[in-house]
Amino acid sequence: MARPMTQPSSSAPHRLSVQVLLLGERLDIKRLEEGVVLATAPLIIRAGREGFAVLFRYGVAVLINLDPMEEAVFLASLGKLVADPLPVQGRESAQVQIEPDGDDKVDPSGTVFLADTSPQRLQLVAEVLARDLVLSHYETRIAKVFDAIEPLAVSLSKGALRKLKTKELLAQIGEVLLAEHRMVGRVELLESPEVLWVRPELERLFIRLEREYDLSGRNRALDRKLEVISDTAETLLDLIQTRSSMKVEWYIVGLIVFEILISIYEMVRG
Repeated sequence: MARPMTQPSSSAPHRLSVQVLLLGERLDIKRLEEGVVLATAPLIIRAGREGFAVLFRYGVAVLINLDPMEEAVFLASLGKLVADPLPVQGRESAQVQIEPDGDDKVDPSGTVFLADTSPQRLQLVAEVLARDLVLSHYETRIAKVFDAIEPLAVSLSKGALRKLKTKELLAQIGEVLLAEHRMVGRVELLESPEVLWVRPELERLFIRLEREYDLSGRNRALDRKLEVISDTAETLLDLIQTRSSMKVEWYIVGLIVFEILISIYEMVRG
């Protein structure tokens, strides 16, 4: 059961540092044993002396107001919960300025201004930052696949179909399908955050954050790239399969011709 979050003892404006980390493909938050739960969906718990952590099942941890030592200790405690940890963790940082009785907004520098540190506000900010980091991760991965597909298409345009490898194409198609599955099935980039069901008045803050990080536009661009990669790879794979079928047919024709020649040779000798 979620417990209410106590507000900082000082009502004066203050700044919170935020670290966003992509630890692996999945984070098993059900096995989490430490931390006072403040709210769920997404899970937010106390961490460090005066900090918080927001954890997402798709492998992201958003650490708020933790010093480097507290961060290291907390991440070590999460190690056993990370499935398929990344060899190089993704990381981004942000700044949240608390202005009591102020407006929730994002200034041109990217600093997020919040009226208070209520769980719902921190959850909403963390969710947008987590989506931004995951988008960045897949933008990098898909860009590499996109670059790998291009020379295959160039080979085809030059009539060098024989140089294309089926195994390589299958790997590219698998990478695309896996990216689509993870983005749609786990991250749900276009879904409205669940916290807005409880606090619909925070929708304006969400819209401002989404616009600041251009989540919708980047997601559409990524979808287009995924579609192009998938279509190109499947087309090339079809051509390779057709080429293989033609080879088999020529082998059969060659065998038939060989048998005919043998038959003719035996008839001449006879």
